[in-house]
Amino acid sequence: MITDLLARNAAAHPDRVFVVTDAGDWSFGDVHAAARHFGAALQARGIAPGDHVALIAGNSAGFLVAWFGINLAGAVAVTINIQLVGDGLAYVVAQSEAKLVVADRAFLAARGAAGQGAFLGIPLLELADDAALMANRPGSALVAVSLPPLAPATMMYTSGTTGLPKGVVNSHAAYLAAGAEIVSALGFRPGDRCMVVLPLFHANPQMYAVMSALEVGYALILREKFSASSFFADARRFRATCFTYVGTILSILASRHGEDRDHGLRFCTGGGAPEKVWREVEQRFGFAVRELYGMTEIGGFVSINTEGATRIGSCGRLRPDMDVRIVDAEDQEVPAGAQGEIVVRPRAPGIILSGYWRQPDKMAEACRNLWFHTGDRGHIDADGYLHFHGRIKELIRRGGEMVSPVEIETVLRKMPGVADCAVVGIEDAVLGQEIKILVVPEAAPPAPADILAFLDGRLPAFMIPRFVEFAATIPKTETEKVQRHKIAYVDARVHDMASTPKATG
Repeated sequence: MITDLLARNAAAHPDRVFVVTDAGDWSFGDVHAAARHFGAALQARGIAPGDHVALIAGNSAGFLVAWFGINLAGAVAVTINIQLVGDGLAYVVAQSEAKLVVADRAFLAARGAAGQGAFLGIPLLELADDAALMANRPGSALVAVSLPPLAPATMMYTSGTTGLPKGVVNSHAAYLAAGAEIVSALGFRPGDRCMVVLPLFHANPQMYAVMSALEVGYALILREKFSASSFFADARRFRATCFTYVGTILSILASRHGEDRDHGLRFCTGGGAPEKVWREVEQRFGFAVRELYGMTEIGGFVSINTEGATRIGSCGRLRPDMDVRIVDAEDQEVPAGAQGEIVVRPRAPGIILSGYWRQPDKMAEACRNLWFHTGDRGHIDADGYLHFHGRIKELIRRGGEMVSPVEIETVLRKMPGVADCAVVGIEDAVLGQEIKILVVPEAAPPAPADILAFLDGRLPAFMIPRFVEFAATIPKTETEKVQRHKIAYVDARVHDMASTPKATG
């Protein structure tokens, strides 16, 4: 179990700092004791091994206490995006079949649900602040639970191209393998201090940062969110030695900062760094970029650049416990250097997803011919380096968030006066992609600002489009499939809402 590593660190060096926040520092012993108490509280509420517990919280020591506590009770932590609102949030909570919702006070207060005993009809446990959770507690009534490595540990929701989000179930084995492999690849040390600026409900910080910290026994520096203006000041103040990223973070740092080498950062790891940005970051800031390729479904990552094997512009060489191929449309392997779809197969049980929750048809579709199909395009060069060339799927990757066009279209079609609509990603140098909507109005087109006002509160901020266009029809095939490539442009017909004042009435 994941929590066996926490217990091992707490026994070996209970006073070593594990979690650093603005509110204070907490040791492995502190976090382990608090997690045991939290797990016991869940058991007292009737949570049993295999039950699903929804965890909705921002970056804090409390998130980790709850995450570990859920696993100590033998339950599955369903980590949910704190930006979700409306029908999207209700769907995820209901589809997960959570028996309990654990949410922090900031999330609940923003939705007027603080102090209530239920959330969306499900029993609610409010997550106390870090100081209260870490307060000394005499003993623990936790009933020890032992689970096999293939038992589910977490579930995270990832958007699909043809429908609502899918719950990706990952086992304890997947997390343990990810931690061991990323430590082997990057050489984390006990004295490292990894700055976490991405939300903990994502696979990136869970598998790259938390698991490597547990594997090695180093400290995590938790920031509420990424801030370009305070990034290097925070790195100096907290003595950070590394961090995890999505490509957007490096692009923003390169665009906002001149040369800055007055820090202790040695390297960063993540995915999505354009080659130009990669070179700028290393030259200007002096730390190494360890680009990798991965996703929630495939054990966090399947290839990574290391100190001894790096090729700028690539995603590195393959993990030793994974098989990766590039295949054509008929699932036939293509020669080295040729482009095709990236497909993955594990060499050991449980190290990629166990399945999509309550969607076996989606799992069967993704794992056809005994390989997991990523929906991404790439090639493997003659030296074994994997290169990523974009998404075959229609998902939009905006600022590290995966956005389903179908979700936006489903909401927008509910707006009075909208007859039809289509959503597409537009390439963007900073965010990776921006979101464009094409709207077919029933009569006179509404003001573009009115469309954004309608979506505000019905979609999370990262799904709000930047570009709006009106047209009489949407280009579709004979089978009514939207031809998105025909609307993936920005010209004089398109309203750029980044430079348009918002509606005030």
